[in-house]
Amino acid sequence: MLYKRLEEIAIVSAGGTPSRSNKEYWSNGNIPWIKIGDITEKYVRNSSEYITQLGLENSPAKLFKKGTLLYTIFATIGEVAILDYEATTNQAIAGIELIDNAIINEYLYYYLISLKSEVIRRSRGVAQNNINLGILKNFNIPIPPLETQKKIVEALDKAQALIDARKEQIRLMDELVKSRFVEMFGLPGSDIHGWGMASFGSVCNINPKKNQDQRLGSGVNVSFVPMQAVTETGEIDASEVKDYDEVKTGFTYFAENDVLFAKITPCMENGKGAIAKGLCNGIGFGSTEFHVLRPIRGKTNSYWMYTLTVFSKFRRDAANNMTGSAGQRRVPVSFLENYRVSVPPIALQEQFAKFVEEIDKSKFEIQKSLEKLEIQKKALMQKYFG
Repeated sequence: MLYKRLEEIAIVSAGGTPSRSNKEYWSNGNIPWIKIGDITEKYVRNSSEYITQLGLENSPAKLFKKGTLLYTIFATIGEVAILDYEATTNQAIAGIELIDNAIINEYLYYYLISLKSEVIRRSRGVAQNNINLGILKNFNIPIPPLETQKKIVEALDKAQALIDARKEQIRLMDELVKSRFVEMFGLPGSDIHGWGMASFGSVCNINPKKNQDQRLGSGVNVSFVPMQAVTETGEIDASEVKDYDEVKTGFTYFAENDVLFAKITPCMENGKGAIAKGLCNGIGFGSTEFHVLRPIRGKTNSYWMYTLTVFSKFRRDAANNMTGSAGQRRVPVSFLENYRVSVPPIALQEQFAKFVEEIDKSKFEIQKSLEKLEIQKKALMQKYFG
């Protein structure tokens, strides 16, 4: 079997982000700007944000041509997709442009997916994991005959089609939740029902202190949730358990039903966040790059709060208020404290929460089916790639 390093068969480079403070880089832009949250299937055909030509020319952003493979290298590691049109990306995504006719895009796409577990293991980082471009460029890629590559792609495409169908079902359910939110409450920042506007900080507790939690003490087990354990679609993996003494300093405290909001770029723009569910003893500690939003009994509900934070408008407003240097920009707590929201009656929020819980039950069943399909696909990749 012939092997070549990735840098021998492709040009590998990372994207970049135009300054959010310069509206000329973003306003009425027509150049797609891809974030990790836009990578949801094999081909990237849509973007939630666009930049201008001026933004492209005056930033580290690069225009990748159609057919370029996108590979996530920061925070969410090892996701892969193929660009179906010209687009730019943020710095969390590397572009891989093939220059060797002995290998086809779709084959490389599946091979890179097969490396995901190993790549995550090799990633490094304190606040957020990342994979160095140098490591990526040195991946050894097996290159069988083109006919063999095509047969592998054909078999894996069939498995992927079933997976994509399940993912599309989940995506539509998430959109249904957003539609229901708008129907009941209006878009974030609006007050179509005349409930009045209030600061977000007045209707929830932001970053509550652990010293107010009487349950904490030496020997108490708690869930540990690093940034990579929270997805861009609201899932949280709270299965890792640690002793309170291991995490009581240097990590963020939260509790069951709190809302986690990733504050650092690019996780925030990508949509990372979740309602804390299934925590060991109802308590969690995690990345310092989370803001924690705790509902106030009788005033706010976690499902209403979380859904508010996933809207693109809310995330754009947050991005426009980030502080810090490039690559380490964060949403300050003052943005959340002062953000103006229309606060629905708690009875309506709870009605919305019941609707979301029913949707989540359906999503859970689809997710179980999706996981089985993913296992089958991994078995096929093991067969082809070892």
